[in-house]
Amino acid sequence: MTVRVRHLAPLFALALLAGCGGDKAASGAGQASRPSLASQVIHAGEASREQTWDGVVEAVNQVTLTAQTNARVLALPHDVNDVVPAGAVLVRFTDVEQKSARDAALAQLASARASYADAQASYERFAALLPKGYVSKSDMDSVRARRDAARAALDAAQAQLAQAKQSVDYTEVRAPYAGVITQRFVHVGEAVQSGPPSPQPLIAMESLDALRVAVQVPQGAVDAIRAARSATVLADGRRLAAGAITVFPSADPATHTFTVRVDVPGQDSGLRPGTSVKVAFPTGDARQLLVPASALVRRGELVGVYVIGAHGVTLRQLRVGDTLGDQVQVLAGLDDGETIATDPVAALNYLAQQRAKDATGHD
Repeated sequence: MTVRVRHLAPLFALALLAGCGGDKAASGAGQASRPSLASQVIHAGEASREQTWDGVVEAVNQVTLTAQTNARVLALPHDVNDVVPAGAVLVRFTDVEQKSARDAALAQLASARASYADAQASYERFAALLPKGYVSKSDMDSVRARRDAARAALDAAQAQLAQAKQSVDYTEVRAPYAGVITQRFVHVGEAVQSGPPSPQPLIAMESLDALRVAVQVPQGAVDAIRAARSATVLADGRRLAAGAITVFPSADPATHTFTVRVDVPGQDSGLRPGTSVKVAFPTGDARQLLVPASALVRRGELVGVYVIGAHGVTLRQLRVGDTLGDQVQVLAGLDDGETIATDPVAALNYLAQQRAKDATGHD
């Protein structure tokens, strides 16, 4: 049986005094003709039944950038909560040592190239003289070995230069993707180490382009979620259709719950990592009462609707559930087949007029 809540809280009653007249007003309304208000008869209908659990929004892509070179922090162009594009410089280090090492590697490479060019020229001369018998095979082997050693030294110099250039690149830490900075671990002037035992963390950031909601679900509901493969994220009165749903294969042994990840749109959803939302998973169909959201009267946490009955118009407090598009689920306070006023302002004005008539009649 649907429970009716006929007595409103004092705040709700005072806010809508005209809609909450005493027995006298109800009696007067009963004697009057049925009000000509825009109305709707509410009938229970088939609708999708859902189970709802709390979840936490998290970014799919999140990273903590660490130091890859030993240096001192020179500049931190961005702070926590700044939104940065991909490739933006997040940390800039001093680079005197790194550039000196690069210049030394360049000089070493030039020397290795000259040595290799000389060894290669000698090898080619000896190779031309060997068939004519002007040089011995042992001399040829020696020249070949010197040429190969010079080639190896050149390769090592090139590798050393690449490493030196990489060290210079490490003096600027850039954003791997567009996102928001969530934490900063260093300050300007601080010396950082690339290891050991582990590289020093510098900046934590996460992308807002791809988000998901992590939900802890009881083991008894997992099979239905796996079968349905759909979900709806409820946030700030909005319903957002979820994308891919991932159910972890094993449960937490401490809580016996499964983690379910629900993908949601990123920037367009208005959701932010770390916030709490509700996620509704379909569990079948059921009959339920739905009323237009525009017909509801809200005062703080209290919700009501104007009911048109045999004794006139009365304000009825409701207990409501989820919002389904432009309708709201009624959990208690209204019966199947009752008529409600779809324009609460007009219903309030009607009650005020009735109270005024009653007062005039008693004067």
